[in-house]
Amino acid sequence: MINRSSGADFILMGFSDHPQLERILFVAVLISYLLTLVGNTAIILVSCVDSVLHTPMYYFLTNLSFVDICFSTSIVPQLLWNLHGPSKTITPIGCAIQLYVSLALGSTECVLLAVMAFDRYAAVCRPLHYNRVMHSRLCQLLAGVAWLSGVGNTVIQGTITLRLPRCGNHKIYHFICEVPAMIKLACTDIHANEVQLFVASLVLLLLPLALILVSYGHIAQAVMRIRSTQTWHKALGTCGSHLLVVNLFYGTITTVYIQPNSSYAHSQGKFITLLYTVVTPTLNPLIYTMRNKDVKGALKRLVGKRKHLGE
Repeated sequence: MINRSSGADFILMGFSDHPQLERILFVAVLISYLLTLVGNTAIILVSCVDSVLHTPMYYFLTNLSFVDICFSTSIVPQLLWNLHGPSKTITPIGCAIQLYVSLALGSTECVLLAVMAFDRYAAVCRPLHYNRVMHSRLCQLLAGVAWLSGVGNTVIQGTITLRLPRCGNHKIYHFICEVPAMIKLACTDIHANEVQLFVASLVLLLLPLALILVSYGHIAQAVMRIRSTQTWHKALGTCGSHLLVVNLFYGTITTVYIQPNSSYAHSQGKFITLLYTVVTPTLNPLIYTMRNKDVKGALKRLVGKRKHLGE
């Protein structure tokens, strides 16, 4: 898959233009990654063990937590290695793997968040028919569509990007092997690649975001018809966590992908990418546990069982 002109290792320039920040970033990224592993693993564990959480919402949340763990793991170890010492290199094979895996998981999360918005729509707008609408087979199908969308996108975009001639260019002005940064290494006209990237971004970023907005538009209309403070609080409790996660993820990733490609290499783009690749996967489990009584209750029951067994 990798172009023959890429025999030498790639150099991830990363934050080398901010050397005074590298030690601070190393500590911050390490702590964030550890919290990501602990928080998302805890959500997966309690969602599988506690029968109260065997519902469509937590089935999709488990998928999201698994995506976040794998997404961070595809990026953070290499980032920590580069921040820790003078070596900023990554092998062509390592770069290709990182490109394919991170792109697949990022694309999957885009669609998965839209699927979760549909689940919230069914819970609020069709409460009497919720179990019939969101049956297990449909949940599995929707989750499968999210994963297949991610894999399909990365196979197409990743392969096209890696086959571009680079004529010996091996300095990537980013901390990750990502499509917008990789196509800048090409020594040929990349206009068609930029158009292809923009179209893919429209399909896998703006289309799911539009579906999310439509779902929450219907939810808002349904709640406004009732005009009850209690209903507003209940709807906020049902949808608040998901809305925060959507704002965090889409607010950062759309800034990077839906913008003129010429401005991508600026340091601002790297820090924004750091938010959705490192910070957001850390905050997702915190948001769901802090704002969700079911998850907090399941965690307490799990801890209580362990204490009881310990006695």
